[in-house]
Amino acid sequence: MRHHLKTGAAALMGGLWISGAAVAGNVTEPVVEPPVIAPAPVINTSDWTGFYTGLQLGYADMDGVDPLDGDNTTYGFHAGYDIDLGDWVIGGELDYDKTDVDLGGAASADSVARLKLKGGYDLGNTLIYATAGAARADTSVGNETGPFAGVGITYKVTDSYTVGAEVLEHRFSDVGGTPDNDLDATTITLRGSLRF
Repeated sequence: MRHHLKTGAAALMGGLWISGAAVAGNVTEPVVEPPVIAPAPVINTSDWTGFYTGLQLGYADMDGVDPLDGDNTTYGFHAGYDIDLGDWVIGGELDYDKTDVDLGGAASADSVARLKLKGGYDLGNTLIYATAGAARADTSVGNETGPFAGVGITYKVTDSYTVGAEVLEHRFSDVGGTPDNDLDATTITLRGSLRF
């Protein structure tokens, strides 16, 4: 009888343990991880086509035959039009810088106006470009026209506002009508533009 009691007690305990484990397994909810959703790829739809105009602030360093050397700050405005061809952007621009560069006491440079052609690579919100054209310097000994070339970068802060920088190298020959009286000018400008 004792053997039957022990066997029955053992069977009862085993049954309770199995049912307890089964109940315990059903009470706990399984943890379900939320699915990971990758963000949609960003598609570059930036378009550089259109008119723009803005202001610029910079620095001019002018070097020539002694004593035609000097430097000073510049400030001015620009206006142009760009055409976006996909990876490439072309355009044209007019700009004007006012300055007061004392050229060694022999003369002074008062302003520089430029007619530009531009060509650059579209990196989305950033445009890097090369530019060249004709510049006209207004000096106290006469107006001089010469070529220039340079590089620039423009960044779209918004679709209608850009900031950028530009470095240009100018060559003016026979300043004041004097043969071999050449003047080289380097300008560096920071630019802000509204696009339409």
